Amino acid sequence: MYGGVLKSASRVLSLALLISAPVALAAQATTSAKGASSDQYASKFDIFAGFSYLAPKGTVDIPQASGGTVPYSYDAVNVGGLFSGAYYFNRYVGAQAEFAEHEWGGQSSNGSNIGTHGNDDGFLTLGGGIIFRFPTGDITPFVHGLVDAEQVEGPDFNAAKWGPGLTVGGGMDYETPLFDHHLAIRLFQADYEYMHADFGPQVNPPGGRANINAARLSTGFVIHLGSIAPPPPVTLSCSANPDSVYPGTDVTITSTAGNLNPKMNAVYSYSGSGVQGNGATATVNTSSLAPGTYTIQCGVKEGKKGKEGEKAWENGSATATFTVKPFEPPTISCSADPTTIKPGDTSTITASGVSPQNLPLTYSYSASAGTITGNGTTAVFSSSGAPTGAVGITCKVSDDKGNTASADTTVTIEAPPPPPQPHTQALCSISFTTDKRRPTRVDNEAKACLDQVAIDLQQQPDAKAVLVGESDAHEKDITSREEKYQERHHRAHVMYFAGQRAVNAKDYLVTQKGIDPSRISTATTDTDGQLVQDYLVPSGANFDQDVPGTTPVNESEIKPQKRIPLPERHHHRAH
Repeated sequence: MYGGVLKSASRVLSLALLISAPVALAAQATTSAKGASSDQYASKFDIFAGFSYLAPKGTVDIPQASGGTVPYSYDAVNVGGLFSGAYYFNRYVGAQAEFAEHEWGGQSSNGSNIGTHGNDDGFLTLGGGIIFRFPTGDITPFVHGLVDAEQVEGPDFNAAKWGPGLTVGGGMDYETPLFDHHLAIRLFQADYEYMHADFGPQVNPPGGRANINAARLSTGFVIHLGSIAPPPPVTLSCSANPDSVYPGTDVTITSTAGNLNPKMNAVYSYSGSGVQGNGATATVNTSSLAPGTYTIQCGVKEGKKGKEGEKAWENGSATATFTVKPFEPPTISCSADPTTIKPGDTSTITASGVSPQNLPLTYSYSASAGTITGNGTTAVFSSSGAPTGAVGITCKVSDDKGNTASADTTVTIEAPPPPPQPHTQALCSISFTTDKRRPTRVDNEAKACLDQVAIDLQQQPDAKAVLVGESDAHEKDITSREEKYQERHHRAHVMYFAGQRAVNAKDYLVTQKGIDPSRISTATTDTDGQLVQDYLVPSGANFDQDVPGTTPVNESEIKPQKRIPLPERHHHRAH
């Protein structure tokens, strides 16, 4: 009953032992990555041996002697062996060859069934293709795709036939520390396998055609051989000689590379202030460098010409430092004589410089205003064109190494006495007490005052006029009542007597006398009266300071009133 099972198991076990024993011994002898895990290196060869379960799904329509066909289906194969070898081109991609055998039953020479299910379901797979792995420490997932040659036995004692097949799947390996990390356990390998076999059209032996979709599960051991570990990385040391110089002395940078491949091309590079060179040595010109500590970045790349440094281990870098020592700078003092002058006068500037190394000195001068001339130890400052007040003078000295020093002094230009400040002038005033019925009307008596205001503005074209209106207590009370009524009804007109008088007076000056309205301002005051007080504001005068307590009129709300004469009174005859 168990003959087919024992036959397959024995074959699988024998092959596993034959492969695993020498492979394990070879793994023990491999020391290129001794003590390293799979996340530090990758094997060049992987050999797998294990047990496999196959679940085929498909039927074979077998011709019958009586005519027609009868469908026969495949059974799962519980015992099988799977063997594969993979060669990896790099850490991730390789080529794989695979051999698998799954057999449940067998067939005797006289055709009698000796299997357990009354059939001879058996499968032999030879395949090759590509594999992708992803080493991540202790776990290595993988996927692969193979093109197969399949030897398929039929489910009704069909003679074994070869046919094409495809395998696609993947799995996961657990990397053990055994044999210096060369032994892994394949936790699982799950594959989809397609197989095709044509047993022929005959009745005896049974014919038919099989298209099989199979699921395959495997587990076993993986032996890692060889290593795809990168070569030792390129190293680089870099030094500066001398490491401390004065400006103008050259510094030599020397690079020394290690672990270079003599078959590869090496390219050196340098970066930093003043460095030039592309070989094993470079030169730093310190003439233009300021005192301080400088770092030069040194680099080397190796590889095929034009492709140097494409891999991480082909690059090396280092740094070298050197110090530029400063010359002691000169010192300088600076003075002015006299220190206080009038506008247009001059002052003599004297500078005294000292160099600790007795280097040649050059003097220069600058002033925040006015002009200064001279390039020796003395110079002349002229205040022409300069504003009054303190003027800063800077004396500067420099040596032939570019070191400088400066000192400051001050010359004060006295300001002339200021001109008298113009002030607002009060002109005539207009009374609005005579016309009770039209208390804001500019009458003929007011014209004489306004005509004089117009003359004053014409004589002083840069002056302006301000007309300040007043109202008495009774008028203010009327305005207050109208404002309250307007708040309630939103319709009432409010009469602002003081502002209306000022606006009417301005209208006369604009429309009757041709004065530019921008030269006339209107305002009101809290003074109790019925006047418009006229003011002349010369250029430079400040009306608000001279006449405090006024409020500008909002001329967008208060408009001029037309000068309409009163209607004539009609006298009625007594009867």
